[in-house]
Amino acid sequence: MTENRTAALLTQLRTLHELTHAETQVAETRIAQARTEAVRKELTENAENCRIRAVAIEEAIRDLGGLPDMVGPFLGRAATMVKTVAEQAQPFDEALLSDLSLEHQLLDRARYVKALGTADGHTSIVSLADRLITAHTATVEWLTTVLAEEALGGPAALRRTPLQAAAGTAVRIVNTPVIWSARGLDRAIDVARSTRPRIESLLSRGAHAGDVAAKTVGASRDAALEAAERVSRREGADGAADALHNARSATGTLSPEELPIPDYDDLTVPKAVEAVKELTEPAAIRAVVAYEEAHKARHGVISAAQARLATVAQDVVGI
Repeated sequence: MTENRTAALLTQLRTLHELTHAETQVAETRIAQARTEAVRKELTENAENCRIRAVAIEEAIRDLGGLPDMVGPFLGRAATMVKTVAEQAQPFDEALLSDLSLEHQLLDRARYVKALGTADGHTSIVSLADRLITAHTATVEWLTTVLAEEALGGPAALRRTPLQAAAGTAVRIVNTPVIWSARGLDRAIDVARSTRPRIESLLSRGAHAGDVAAKTVGASRDAALEAAERVSRREGADGAADALHNARSATGTLSPEELPIPDYDDLTVPKAVEAVKELTEPAAIRAVVAYEEAHKARHGVISAAQARLATVAQDVVGI
C-alpha cells in the first residue's frame, strides 16, 4: 500500500471513528422519542451496533499503524449532546434531516474507504467498509421513511418532544396566514396530541368559531369537538367541519362507528392487525392509531399500523 493511500485511509477512518461516536449519541437520544417498545428496542440495538462499529474502526486504524483520535470522539459526543439539547427548539423534521445528513456522510465516507482499500487489495478494510455501507444504507432508508411518515401526518416511529412540537407549530404560524382551513388545522392538531389539547383555542379561530364556542360552553373537550363538527356541517361550513373531524380523529375521539374499519371495537388483536394491513390512506391509519392510543392501547395493533404507514411512506419516497 502506498504511503499516500495509507495516509488517506487513516484520515478517513479517523473521521469515521469520530462520526460513529456522534451517531451513537444520536441513537441514544432518539430512544426517548420511540413511539413503541418495539421501536425503542430497535434504537437500543442500533446504539449498541454503533459502539461495535466504533471499536472495529479503531482496530482497523491500529492495524494500519495509526493511533485513533481519542479526544476528537469525546468532543464530538459532547457537541452532539449540545446539539440534541439545542434541537429541542427545532421543528422535528429539521432534527431528523440533521440525522439523515450525518448518515449520508458516514455512508459516503465508507464507500470511499472501500475504494481506497480495494485499490491496494486490503481485504480487511474492504470487509469493514462493506459492513459500514450495509449499516448506514439501512439507517438512511429508515430515517427517510420516518421523514416520509412525518410528512404524511404520522404515526411515525419517532414521536417529537413537546418542545419540538411547539417549535414546529410556531414556525408554521409565522410562515402561514392565520386562516382556518382543513389543512392548517390538521397540522396544528399534531401539537395538540403531544401537549394534550388546547382545542378551545383552535375552536376560537375561523368564521364560525364564535357560534361553535357559544354552543359548546361547559361541555367536555370531546363533546365540544363533536358538537362543533355537527354545527359546522349543518351550517354548510364543510371546510371547518372537515377540519374538526380531523381534530377528533387525531386526538382519538372518534366513535367506533366513525373508524375506517367496520365493527372495530369487536375485533381481536389478530383481526385488527389484519384489517389495519388493508388500509391505504394515511389519514385512516392515523385515525386507528389515535383511537388505540386513547382507548385500548393494544401495542400489537399500534405497531402494525406504524408498519403499514411505513410501507405507504416508502412507496411515496421510492424506497
